[in-house]
Amino acid sequence: MSIFQRIKQGLKKSTDSLSQGLTELFTHKRLDDEALETLEEALIQADMGVEASLALVEQLRQEKFEKEITEQEIREFLAQRIAQNLKAHEKPLELGTASPAVLLMIGVNGAGKTTSIGKLAQKYKQEGKKVLLAAGDTFRAGAVEQLAVWSDRADVPVIKPEKEGQDPASVIFKAIEHAKAENYDVVICDTAGRLQNRQDLMAQLEKILRVIKKADETAPHASVLVLDGTSGQNILSQAETFAKAASVTGLIITKLDSTAKGGAIVALAEKQKLPIHYIGVGESIEDLKPFEANAYAQALLDI
Repeated sequence: MSIFQRIKQGLKKSTDSLSQGLTELFTHKRLDDEALETLEEALIQADMGVEASLALVEQLRQEKFEKEITEQEIREFLAQRIAQNLKAHEKPLELGTASPAVLLMIGVNGAGKTTSIGKLAQKYKQEGKKVLLAAGDTFRAGAVEQLAVWSDRADVPVIKPEKEGQDPASVIFKAIEHAKAENYDVVICDTAGRLQNRQDLMAQLEKILRVIKKADETAPHASVLVLDGTSGQNILSQAETFAKAASVTGLIITKLDSTAKGGAIVALAEKQKLPIHYIGVGESIEDLKPFEANAYAQALLDI
């Protein structure tokens, strides 16, 4: 199955939601004010956000107002404009030439962070890289065990805390030092899930960053925020807060296979200039897909 087909299959719930609105729109045939209002509501319900939805509708108004237009033409118009808006966010996750490259993974509880770590570890291993995991989530019950499961699947080692509740910064520091001594190519660091409004946990994240720089002043070489695609507009506030606290360099957006809110990526791109490295459209390793603006837009509009 091609990348486009996987994304299209994954985004089916979002596509179905938006398609229902477009079908209602075409009781009109002609693009009048009522039709545009219906379209605006459909875009907002797909969680594209008010600003992005209004901008898309206004572009359509300027080009097609009071003209006869088919549902397919509207789909193609929207997909083209969305792809144009998202193209600047289409960027691979590059770790540079550092050895080891340190990748810090952050996000709220339940966003799919640990799963994404496992999939990235397997991807890098398949590319011939020597990969080490750091179990920096030392507080959530079962977090270390969950990461260990993924380390077994990917066949890569993991540095674990020596005791329950150990300072996560010390675990990550130990992992980086071990990676340097044993010539690892990549260290992927898990961290505890934290809500963006918990200032104590955000301060802890800042401490982790300071300690990482003691091990390697150029690290982390990427700080990736994992966002849950089912959260809709909530990912906007998460991205804003984490970007300030952790100097986020890029995004992974997960669970787009189980949400009708896939349009939130459009709203996110309107607010944040961060690259989107990957999207998750399923549970298997193959379902972590490089973000492609055209494929995403066409899948969302069911073209």
